Amino acid sequence: MSSLPRIISKHPQAKLSINGLNTRLIQAGDQQLIFMEFDNDVDIPAHSHDAQWGVVLDGSIEMIINGKKHTFVKGDSYYIKKDVIHSAKIKAGYKDLTLFDQADRYTTAE
Repeated sequence: MSSLPRIISKHPQAKLSINGLNTRLIQAGDQQLIFMEFDNDVDIPAHSHDAQWGVVLDGSIEMIINGKKHTFVKGDSYYIKKDVIHSAKIKAGYKDLTLFDQADRYTTAE
């Protein structure tokens, strides 16, 4: 991730099959932190998992969380409780840091 400092970019990429997505994964005990940077518009279908908290670093994301539409922009944060259905429309240029309350949400690509 060329726009992030070495302190972040030195971490491994997360294994995700989304075209134009750059990631860095930090394992933090029984949780994971993932930096995400999207080069393309992406639609994420409805799904659920353990709790998730995110902060928008740049760009915008439209999320439907438990049936309610939200738009988040740079500086906003969001929280999704465990097992709550959510989906997202992500715009190219979007960057965030997301904390998942789950140790095995993602594996490394390396």
